[in-house]
Amino acid sequence: MKMKLRRVLAVLMCMVFVLAMAVGCSSSSEPEEKETETTEAGDAAADAADAAGVDIKDAKVGISIYQFSDNFMTLYRTELVRYMVDELGFTEANITVQDGKNDQAEQTNQINNFITSGVDVMILNLVQSSSAPQVTDMCKEANIPVVYINRQPDETESDRWTSEGINATYIGADAKQSGTFQGEEIAETENKGDINGDGTVSYIMIQGDPENIDAQYRTEYSIKALEDAGMKTEELLLQRGDWDQAKGQQITQDALTQFGDKIEVVFCNNDAMALGALQAIQAADRKIGEDIYLVGVDALTDAVQNIVDGKFTGTVFNDYFGQAQGAADLAVKFLNGEKVDAINMVDYVKVTPDNAEEILEKIK
Repeated sequence: MKMKLRRVLAVLMCMVFVLAMAVGCSSSSEPEEKETETTEAGDAAADAADAAGVDIKDAKVGISIYQFSDNFMTLYRTELVRYMVDELGFTEANITVQDGKNDQAEQTNQINNFITSGVDVMILNLVQSSSAPQVTDMCKEANIPVVYINRQPDETESDRWTSEGINATYIGADAKQSGTFQGEEIAETENKGDINGDGTVSYIMIQGDPENIDAQYRTEYSIKALEDAGMKTEELLLQRGDWDQAKGQQITQDALTQFGDKIEVVFCNNDAMALGALQAIQAADRKIGEDIYLVGVDALTDAVQNIVDGKFTGTVFNDYFGQAQGAADLAVKFLNGEKVDAINMVDYVKVTPDNAEEILEKIK
């Protein structure tokens, strides 16, 4: 009887031991379950972070250029699309490029269509830079980042992007620098632009669009640079040419008829107008570098070739390669959810007979 009791007690003790082990094992497995849960949460967070970006090949891009007929912006948009497709991996069918036709209402309608079609990012060359606040708010409401190019919104607007955390940015070149380079090119001539030796440089200024900040700065800083070089200046004419070659020709022709040999320098806010001015100068039998000087901005192929041939005093290379590629890179940053600076600048390059052939090789 005692033996049977001892066996029963032994069995009971074994059962208790086994149960205790089972409880211990169950308890020790909890951290493993928590670790698994933590790992899964980390993977989910990583997936969410990836989802914040947009696959480049699937990204839809809306691009509006203020006017397709603008020579410089034709070079710009061609390089922009080429770089996006060939080097960044965008799908060309997903890139829509629209002609703003120099009509802000038309362009605003295009932007509305971009929003309706669900583009992932916009690249905009505004018809009127003053429309930036309205356009920015449209894009913000639709949660679409925007890269402004070539025509810079005013400082108050770009400051707002930073203070309000708006996904908007601008890339371009400092128009003050381009104007300064124009003035320096005249100041660096043998007589500093004073062809008749009367102590004053008499000039006409053919302006792009007076509302455009680039036109304003090029107009102001070209003359400032010449005066900073110690020259007195006299403005014979300041007239709007709307960046247009035919208007540049007509304005110069009329000015040559009115002022004749008194005109020593023709300043043009861009090369298209300067090429028009050259036609009028040649028709009037005036000779660049001898009895008149001519400068523009953009470094269009024809303008640079004319510098090589001695038919143009100088121009300023508006680096559309750097700007177009930079605009595309900024768009990619937005698509990847990265932070972007409000203002991004690309340097101009002075183009003179000393480096014209080198620049021509680059832009051909």
